[in-house]
Amino acid sequence: MRLSDIVIILSRPSESGNVGAVCRAMKNMGLSRLRIAGVVRPAPEGPALPDGQASLSEAVIRARAVHGADVWDGAAFFDTLAEAAADCALLIGTTRRRGHHRKNITMTPGELAAWLRDRPGQADAAGNANGSPAAGPTALVFGNERTGLEDDELALCNIASHIPVSDTFPSLNLSHAVQIYAYELFQVLGPAADEPVKGAWVPLSREQADALCAAVTRNLEALGFYRHPGRAEQERFIRDFISRAGLTEQEGRYFGDIFAKAARLAKKE
Repeated sequence: MRLSDIVIILSRPSESGNVGAVCRAMKNMGLSRLRIAGVVRPAPEGPALPDGQASLSEAVIRARAVHGADVWDGAAFFDTLAEAAADCALLIGTTRRRGHHRKNITMTPGELAAWLRDRPGQADAAGNANGSPAAGPTALVFGNERTGLEDDELALCNIASHIPVSDTFPSLNLSHAVQIYAYELFQVLGPAADEPVKGAWVPLSREQADALCAAVTRNLEALGFYRHPGRAEQERFIRDFISRAGLTEQEGRYFGDIFAKAARLAKKE
């Protein structure tokens, strides 16, 4: 699956600032397909709609979207969630609530991203299908800020997903929730998902840790440190210490050079 297969659907959003922040969150993480259900696209001048119909403010949305305004420009509007998701092969409803009329099984954002990556029938980053061709995009659905997804909306979805949070205040802001999902999807499905990040922490392998341990103990021996029994025990200690510390390759070289320099200085003396 690719990021371009992911559609974000906001059902009945009521806060313009949240919608703008959603656009920004999507742009940050390479997502561009936004659909909005149950709300009419506001006019550029942003007047309130009559008859109590929900409305959004174009100016507020653009101000909060910042450089994600193009996501807002490309957003599609639908009268209902069913219409917004009509072409989607899979519908994932985000909710923290359980109940008789709600989904009993749910995944966290990280679990969901990994499952989507490996799901049969989806295309990988190079466009190669993993099994049969995908039937359509996958939609991630977010409910209204105050009520979340209603029972009938969640019933339209095939899967439920939740963000683990503290029970003392389990309700997340809409844009924050979208950001968390977008981040997890980008980490797994993004163009650089399999490429090392410059400056990322990569600990020494077991082989490298063993080699560093051997170098340290050789230099300790040159310093006359092992005049009494106990070298094998100390080697195990140093090896385990290095592994638990999670030293990077650069840190390992620096650590080893300290003992090598000490041995050279002692030899000169």
